[in-house]
Amino acid sequence: MPPNAFDPRTMRSRQLPLDPGVAALISVDMQNADCGADMLAEGRAGRVKPPRTVHFYEAVADIVIPNQQRLHAAIRAAGAETIYVAIESLTRDGRDRGIDHKVSGIHLAPGSTEARIIDAVAPAPDEIVLKKTASGAFGATNLDYILRNLGVTQLIVVGVVTHQCVENTVRQGADIGYLVTVVSDACATDSAEQHSAALAAMSGYARICTTADVLTELGAA
Repeated sequence: MPPNAFDPRTMRSRQLPLDPGVAALISVDMQNADCGADMLAEGRAGRVKPPRTVHFYEAVADIVIPNQQRLHAAIRAAGAETIYVAIESLTRDGRDRGIDHKVSGIHLAPGSTEARIIDAVAPAPDEIVLKKTASGAFGATNLDYILRNLGVTQLIVVGVVTHQCVENTVRQGADIGYLVTVVSDACATDSAEQHSAALAAMSGYARICTTADVLTELGAA
């Protein structure tokens, strides 16, 4: 076993340092629809409709994107996997979407600019991008199958929004056997209070770390 691999029969804590040999960074919904440069500029000026807020766009532009860029660089330098999950329908009319996305009116057409991962944290060549039409990455994609094929047991989760797609992904991942680390300052949602509440809720399923914490662990490994 790798040095930080875990035996589920003897685990008593999820506070296990990251091992790049069995870790993957999971990037959730960092796409033009909410996080593109034009959307950030419009949002910061208060010209974007709810549910997103000025706080969300400021947090994404000033904190989340710079921290994710540092994390992506460190993950790639360590030889670990990066997997992107993003909302994108498989059909032009979105008939394949989950019921929640249909009811919520969430539909990003296949191949659309809105569905594309933002340039600031774009996938490197040969990195995996999965399309989803529901909140959680595990329920709407074959992410679990891919991770197990890659030998991944530890997840580092970043993205938007904290209390919805990020939290859903974290809870599902923990339930099916992954050790999950949530990077608190590489995620964002519509208010600081909502963000903090989501992190508190996820602390029962994952380690809550900062970007600096993760960079230190990856450097040590």
